[in-house]
Amino acid sequence: MTFDTPTDSREFLIHKVLLDPKRDTEESLKKPLSYLSGERVHKPLIYVGMATCGKIAGAGKTYLAIRNYLDEHGVDADLTAGGCVGLCKEEPIVDIQLPGKARLSFSRVSAGKVQHLLDDILNDNLPEMPVIGQYKNPVLQNWEQVPYVDDHPFFVHQKRLLLEHCGIIDPVSVDSYIAKGGYWAFTDAISRYTPEQVCDIIDRSGLAGRGGGGFPAGAKWTAALNTASDQKFFVCNAVESDPGSYMNRAILESNPHRLIEAMLIGAYATGAGKAFVFIREEFTLAIRRLEEAIGQASAYGLIGHHIFDSGVNIDLVVKRGARAFVCGEETALNNSIEGRRAMPSSKPPYPAERGLWDKPTIVNNVETLFNVPLIIKNGANWFRSQGTEHSKGTKLFTLSGSIENYGTAEVPMGMTFRDIIYNVGGGMREGRTFKAIVLGINSGAYITGDNLDTAVDFEALKNIGASLGSGAFVVIDQHVCMVDLARFFTAFFKNESCGKCIPCREGTARMLEVMEKVTTRPADDKSFQTLERFKGVMHLKSLARVISETSLCSLGKSAPNAILNTLEHFKDEFDAHIFERKCAANVCTDLRVYTIDVDACTGCTACFTKCPVEAIIGSPRYPHFIVQEKCIGCGTCFDVCKFNAVIIK
Repeated sequence: MTFDTPTDSREFLIHKVLLDPKRDTEESLKKPLSYLSGERVHKPLIYVGMATCGKIAGAGKTYLAIRNYLDEHGVDADLTAGGCVGLCKEEPIVDIQLPGKARLSFSRVSAGKVQHLLDDILNDNLPEMPVIGQYKNPVLQNWEQVPYVDDHPFFVHQKRLLLEHCGIIDPVSVDSYIAKGGYWAFTDAISRYTPEQVCDIIDRSGLAGRGGGGFPAGAKWTAALNTASDQKFFVCNAVESDPGSYMNRAILESNPHRLIEAMLIGAYATGAGKAFVFIREEFTLAIRRLEEAIGQASAYGLIGHHIFDSGVNIDLVVKRGARAFVCGEETALNNSIEGRRAMPSSKPPYPAERGLWDKPTIVNNVETLFNVPLIIKNGANWFRSQGTEHSKGTKLFTLSGSIENYGTAEVPMGMTFRDIIYNVGGGMREGRTFKAIVLGINSGAYITGDNLDTAVDFEALKNIGASLGSGAFVVIDQHVCMVDLARFFTAFFKNESCGKCIPCREGTARMLEVMEKVTTRPADDKSFQTLERFKGVMHLKSLARVISETSLCSLGKSAPNAILNTLEHFKDEFDAHIFERKCAANVCTDLRVYTIDVDACTGCTACFTKCPVEAIIGSPRYPHFIVQEKCIGCGTCFDVCKFNAVIIK
């Protein structure tokens, strides 16, 4: 099968899959592409964001209320359980499109608001409800005095290449995906390019891995292609166990066909006959939609044997795995797929040369692969024109923490972190003071006020001693204790260590012991606890560096980063914990000292009766006192006092 132009292969795909009446006699498959893609409708379309974030916000109840309304009123409409547009703050989000009119997006539509919404909109009246905006479409009638979604503060500064269809198309409709241009890149690849040419396109595009390391994807693919073997594998790492990161899950729930197409291209380019999507067992919705999409693609002949008479054979399966953080490391992930314990292996040899069952194996994460169909469809030069000199394309972040607009955002490489917070993110929540950005637990990197104007760029971040991470973007304010945060990170790595190498297994445990002593008041100042405390802190930095330099895998090497970065950027907080035994943010409960203001105390006895260790003394209607030797710092007295008489020092 050969075609002279990309248009030829795309027309073949549309005819083969959508317009051939022998494949399906349903009239829906003979509609123009604008109807199949959802850009135009014959009857009302109601689209409910039903990704995980939407369901948590109550979208399931909203969807049920809409379905009941349609049944009770006999309304003929298409009701779609869709994906996530990225603005998780405004969930549940409901989009409604009437025939001939632009699509409207409404925010925070609870089940109780459904009747009011549909009563108005189905009668061609704009309801008085929060609206995100309307989607631009030159052939449809716009709603008067309704802003465009593209002009919303959250979206206007983004560059949505990977998220272009998320929250817009039906996640499990292969027809909609193809009508939007899906699988066109795959047919181009197998009909117009050799595997070597596909690898060359990816290499020339400058696509770097988005898992945190930034290794060139094209070089990786070429290495696997050039390694002689009777069998090769292609793996997508969809574990995403980094706390604060959920964009891979969100885009899988919203556009699973994009990942399938990317993996088919990657498998063809590297000569792999079998591909795996390794995903966490807990991602039930993503798994269900991905498996349904795989079934649809298989039924249309896009997966399997002799694809479109091309001689290409690719099998694609979903492999469910544990949440283990170590599975983010490619050799540990491969061991898990093989049914062995998820433990990293020494490199070299690298998986591209010896991976699954000692065969060449490519492992890429979801975000990296989502770029592939765009590159094949638009060309290497097009992708190189996106981003900066050293970092091409865009970057997905999951914005969370003390920020107004939290959710999944896609920004161009080169945008500054300040712009992300104050433009895309809408600024600090509740007027709080910015303290730092945590770029994922696997990098442990902090972006502080001093380097907030740093660009999202691999080289720019390297120059300030940071790394991009996997995509978590947690904004920290003045109410967060950075020492306690470093302790949390250390505890996480200690619990997630696979235990294979001593530096990671024992080193993280020792670091955690030191951090717990730093955030805890010694029971007896006369004991050796104080000396042990200072001794541990003195050796903390050297211990962290040994772990970083000698651990087997990248996850162990990154385990001490949070402590090292806290010592570098927030040493004053460390010193306050060590020397003054005070936590300025009042987060470390074991360092709190509670006292009672005798002038404010009314002697109501609320604190006296609730104290679990009987550390409060006093008589009714007279001021009470706290016996510091007995106080355990639980804060119960502070919580129950109605007169603000209990003070934290």
